[in-house]
Amino acid sequence: MGPNGAGKTTLLNIISGMIPPTAGTVYFQGENITGMKPDRICRKGIAKTFQIAESFPDLTARQCVMIGILFGNDIAPSMKEAQLQALSILKEVNFPLEKAETINRNLNVVELKRLQLARALASRPKLLLLDELTTGLNPKESNEAVELIRNIRNRGISILIIEHVMSVIMGVSDRIVVLDHGEKIADGRPYEVVNNQRVIDTYLGDFNAF
Repeated sequence: MGPNGAGKTTLLNIISGMIPPTAGTVYFQGENITGMKPDRICRKGIAKTFQIAESFPDLTARQCVMIGILFGNDIAPSMKEAQLQALSILKEVNFPLEKAETINRNLNVVELKRLQLARALASRPKLLLLDELTTGLNPKESNEAVELIRNIRNRGISILIIEHVMSVIMGVSDRIVVLDHGEKIADGRPYEVVNNQRVIDTYLGDFNAF
């Protein structure tokens, strides 16, 4: 977490290969992945969602998830198997299955966020990068997202999440890293970090307000 402009999304984009780093090295499971193309990094086991929920506008929700299944890793199921897996993943993220054949441009923001999460999961990631997944959600939808994130984590998938909603951060985090202008200013257990005076001064203000 951290204030706007802290470098959070830039960090996720560097890890996922969306932009190249100007310095430093990215290692994943002991392998140097610095500068690899996003598709190669995805096949290594890193998937990412985006802050602005967009998808292939002229495809259906099911087709969109099938892309992740068919091209996001080295497993090649049949088209029929991919269709069934896509529906299963959409159900897992609480996407309304009655809209599985709806063109993506006709989905609302909440449905698009669930769809892009389903597409990311379809690639069978070992590490899932979530960029403000709960932005634009109401409290009920945010609580559902927290439960979903916990379920994904319990399957053994590591999650790196950018989030501004403190109830979400505190509800899902084992460890929090705080950035400010590209600098790491805190790193530790949730309640250690939110009681860090520099974090309070730089980002949180009065944590009791949350």
